[in-house]
Amino acid sequence: MGKTLSEKILTSKSGGEARAGDIVIVQVDLAFVQDGTGPLAVRVFESSGFQQVANPNGTALFLDHAAPSPARELSNDHILLRNFARRTGVRLYEVGDGVCHQLVAESLAGPGEVIVGADSHTVTAGGLAAFATGMGSTDIAMAMALGKTWLRVPETFRIEVSGTFQRSVAAKDLILYLIGLIGADGATYKALEFGGETVDRMAMPDRLTIANMAIEAGAKVGLFPSDETTRQYLGTMGREDKYLQLAADPGAVYERTVGIDASTLEPQVSCPHTVDNTATAAQLKGTRVQQAFIGTCTNGRVEDMAIAAAILKGRKRHPDTRLIIAPASRDALQKAIAAGHIQVLLEAGAILDPAGCAACVGIHQGVLGDGEACISTANRNFHGRMGNPDSYIYLASPATAAASAITGEITDPREFL
Repeated sequence: MGKTLSEKILTSKSGGEARAGDIVIVQVDLAFVQDGTGPLAVRVFESSGFQQVANPNGTALFLDHAAPSPARELSNDHILLRNFARRTGVRLYEVGDGVCHQLVAESLAGPGEVIVGADSHTVTAGGLAAFATGMGSTDIAMAMALGKTWLRVPETFRIEVSGTFQRSVAAKDLILYLIGLIGADGATYKALEFGGETVDRMAMPDRLTIANMAIEAGAKVGLFPSDETTRQYLGTMGREDKYLQLAADPGAVYERTVGIDASTLEPQVSCPHTVDNTATAAQLKGTRVQQAFIGTCTNGRVEDMAIAAAILKGRKRHPDTRLIIAPASRDALQKAIAAGHIQVLLEAGAILDPAGCAACVGIHQGVLGDGEACISTANRNFHGRMGNPDSYIYLASPATAAASAITGEITDPREFL
């Protein structure tokens, strides 16, 4: 009987058979925290009596959620993490380097690895065929100390995608559609494994976008095969030695198969206050937005800046709609500057935030006022997600967010073709 991607990776890392439903102890290739979850992990690590981490090179701390820090307490948390990094020799990514999930994809993750992070969107690295999943800070503290963790091997949903996207329809629309189809808890503790002809052609930034939002359907992990696209991406990042071809076995057993024809999809929007509350952008025409936010670990890559710039070139944001841009990493920012995308966005009236989480988590750099609505390329739209429970968040692709910034209302980007 063939194995799914999850079963293959966890078999390799546990040293024994790993089938859906089994409990396994696996070696951890990378454990990481960010500045919101990291202080708790460090305090648990130290209160448990540990002095050194098991694998300093496979442990990372990221200062990204409050970057730069907007408050004294958060600045003190940054000091705590910096001191821990100096003391233990683990990797430290500083303010302005970017969002942890993007930096993991750019610099650390590889196919077939087990990656655990104290952040639910750790699943992003599944785009590189890593079994990447979020855990609580205490679990991560133990993984840092011991170099291993335990997991229940998840059952797998196979997401089979065929067809070619229409213009101005992209990966973000696909994953929003899928979440709307199966529900925000429709894949709780399952692995979502993506395949099909459309996935075979899909560029790495699109794979990372989809993997990033697997958790929004409740999934433990979102996995793509490792193929020539993976090899080329790793080569671009100077890490081709990490490449390992990896795919599910023929005859792998899936709990459920979901087929999607990409050619039928329209630009999607998740409406307040749940990610599975989806509609098409065309259906929401006339819904006013006071802010458009393009960035985050979901859609803050240079390719996303390029899409937004193509729509905004020669145009201006609506006078009643703020436009905030936050690249996901320093590398993405530098590439977007070199390509001219940032200049186009600034000329359209955008505000440029430092590389990092920015407005996504509602700490600073874009908190909404009472009754205001934001169209965002982020991954969550819960009450208070962007810092104000009396505001409204709509999730969409960079193309839809850019089009909406121009009109001041939710707009189907195909109107700008």
